[in-house]
Amino acid sequence: MDATEYDLIVLGAGAVGENVADRAVQGGLTAVLVEHELVGGECSYWACMPSKALLRPAQALRAARQVRGAKEAVTGSLDVAAALARRDETVHDWKDDGQVSWVDGAGIALVRGHGRLTGPKEVTVTSADGSEVVLRARHAVTISTGSDALVPDIDGLRDADPWTSRDATSAKVTPESLAIIGGGVVATEMATAYASFGTEVTLISRGGLLSGMEPFAGEMVAEALRDQGVKVLLHTQTTRVHRTEEGVTVHTGDGAAVTAQEVLVATGRTPRTRDIGLDAIGLTPGDWLETDDTMRVKGFDWLYATGDVTRRALLTHQGKYQARAAGDVIAARAKGKPVQDAPWGTHVATADHEAVPQVTFTDPEVASVGLTLKAATDKGYRVRSVDYEIGWVAGASVYADGYKGTARMVVDEDRKVVLGVTFVGPDVSELLQAATIAVVAQVPLDRLWHAVPAYPTINEVWLRLLETYGRP
Repeated sequence: MDATEYDLIVLGAGAVGENVADRAVQGGLTAVLVEHELVGGECSYWACMPSKALLRPAQALRAARQVRGAKEAVTGSLDVAAALARRDETVHDWKDDGQVSWVDGAGIALVRGHGRLTGPKEVTVTSADGSEVVLRARHAVTISTGSDALVPDIDGLRDADPWTSRDATSAKVTPESLAIIGGGVVATEMATAYASFGTEVTLISRGGLLSGMEPFAGEMVAEALRDQGVKVLLHTQTTRVHRTEEGVTVHTGDGAAVTAQEVLVATGRTPRTRDIGLDAIGLTPGDWLETDDTMRVKGFDWLYATGDVTRRALLTHQGKYQARAAGDVIAARAKGKPVQDAPWGTHVATADHEAVPQVTFTDPEVASVGLTLKAATDKGYRVRSVDYEIGWVAGASVYADGYKGTARMVVDEDRKVVLGVTFVGPDVSELLQAATIAVVAQVPLDRLWHAVPAYPTINEVWLRLLETYGRP
């Protein structure tokens, strides 16, 4: 069988894989993407984009109803069919023609089919008709295959044909009732979306909500979900699930039972590495891939991994950040150019460790970057945190009637720099980039006092946080 050679082979043509290939091509290399589903990947068709499209109509409606003068003009209810149609437009009806056109225009080759490593720097691609093509890399192979929804080992759950995040974001009709198992981002966002569609939602979490974030974030989201009509069961184990003609019944550890038309499992992710030939190069199929900060898989000089498969930060924007570093360093190494692999250098993903931004698009939104108070303390920092109610800021009173929100800033007391910031409130996602810059650039507090927020905007919360902290 003849083999086709490229400088770089990328397994997975999602947003992350596209970025690896694009940066390598811009660096003077040839690259090929291997993809068996849609070019553009999970985020474009089943995750970030459709989920936000589902959430936005109700968010806009609630925002209008929070402003006198506007709320009087809102006389109708949410049009669910129109919301779903808008979602379909956002994902281009699950067609990837536009993404394929971009790949071609970027000078990147594309091979459709399931790719498996069959040796060092070698990938065999099996197409839908069973034919095979062998690709060989002159310099590197990058694994950017992403992750799948984890279905935990709960009695009867798999046999109950549960929804995963893909089903929730691509549903053509909304169920009358939905039970959600989980308490993280997917669980809370989909509870928010489906409650707005008129679905009777029950959320069952074995702990609190959004447990990796500041405690007040999960508490405020839980309160808001209840206000939206969601039944929220916290610190509740799911022990058994079974489907009947009437729907799905979820049994909990306290002996109660929840019956719904559908059940969504949202309990985490698992790496999509089970069937990509890892065993051919001495790695274990199904494992997460450990990398250094240049995204090179440990133990190899030619194998890289980016995105969810690395388990560094399961976020599209962070995967794309890793991809830019990987594509650039692959090109630099191939061309014999200097590699800048010191922290915060051109070829490393330093921000993955303590400067990751994230938004949970519930209502209220949760926007955070860096370390929480607990995480900073656990890492050994000497810290102080300050909180401020965002609703007390003048700009918030202009933005919405009765604005409710909370901000927290975590400060490294030895260096007097910000380690982390969390905002909870309507549209706080738009505050996050300033916080990210402060954390990444390690801006001293005495310099932050000179970053004057415009009045009257919600950004004035920065001034109030600094005032609450006091002059360093």
